[in-house]
Amino acid sequence: MLDVKRLTTEFEQRYGAKPRMFRAPGRVNLIGEHTDYNDGFVFPCAIDFATNVACLPRQDRRITARTLNLDRSFSFGLDDAIDESVPQWAKYVQGVALILERNGHRLKGADLMIDSDVPIGAGLSSSAALEISTAFALATVSGVRIDGIEIAYIGQSAEHEFAGVRSGIMDQFASVFGRRGHGIFLDCRSMEWKPIPVSNAKWVICNTKKKHDLAESEYNKRRSQCEEAAALLGKSSLRDVTAAELGSRSETLPPLLLKRARHVVSENNRVLSAVNVLENGSLVEFGKLMNRSHESLRDDYEVSSPELDTMVELARSMPGLLGARMTGGGFGGSTVNLVEAGRELEFAESIFTAYSDATGITPEIYHCEASDGMAEIDM
Repeated sequence: MLDVKRLTTEFEQRYGAKPRMFRAPGRVNLIGEHTDYNDGFVFPCAIDFATNVACLPRQDRRITARTLNLDRSFSFGLDDAIDESVPQWAKYVQGVALILERNGHRLKGADLMIDSDVPIGAGLSSSAALEISTAFALATVSGVRIDGIEIAYIGQSAEHEFAGVRSGIMDQFASVFGRRGHGIFLDCRSMEWKPIPVSNAKWVICNTKKKHDLAESEYNKRRSQCEEAAALLGKSSLRDVTAAELGSRSETLPPLLLKRARHVVSENNRVLSAVNVLENGSLVEFGKLMNRSHESLRDDYEVSSPELDTMVELARSMPGLLGARMTGGGFGGSTVNLVEAGRELEFAESIFTAYSDATGITPEIYHCEASDGMAEIDM
């Protein structure tokens, strides 16, 4: 849990005034991976790991930002040319500020101080938490009235334009609209969504400590492959392809593109099934869908890794495990595990030891709860 008092004190010591405080959470995707940028269905939840931003407006048009996590500072003018040499973390801050301005929202300068407990590189959307908390803080202290969906799109645009990752909208949407005790069933085409209760489920996140970097991985390549497959099938996106149609027209696609399309089509169906079984109270069936999701990501979409596969295989051998899968973009990061109530601690201890023994890597294990989305913290 982040220490709000510490962040307030550090801010006051540096800037000589008491700040306003804003937060936005990371997320874990429970099922529905690599479907968001295919106009498909996803089912994430916001988690109780977050990024806090202390913020006060300035009299000029300058943004100063300091991250306590990295002990680094950065400053830029809202009217300056874009500096592409800035550190990676600062690109998100600069990105959301300049896109807010581009969207017609006149900002004041501001002093920002950032603290986060969302693990970096774990596939839990530390970037989205930073984008959303910063955008919300800058807009609010500037007196800008802006709705949540625009903030989510601004965060996504910053990810595309400043970080170089052609991500879908899921991460930012979950960070904005998360609801305590609920997952978010989101149609990424219509943007219609509804909260689905998951408070009776126990989730354990296992960080393989194999970091991923989506901008340098094959994430963008997967998106291009999906677009190519949809075009060959005469569709605007793979969202519009049914399993039956894909089966009857499989010869239309080269083998690699067929595998990519098969994952997206089957994963969309798994999300719809997952929401249905949760609404009927069947965690066992949800776990089975998680297992099939991982196998599809491993075999058809090829975004898993040896560490992720090892973590999943070990988890499935343990008592109390209902389902396990990689979560996030892949190529490293974390798995999400659905565990029988009352067995979370036993599972966490067992998986920690088993993974350490199997790989020589010390993992990190997190117990997560579905959390609320972005908010101003009442000081």
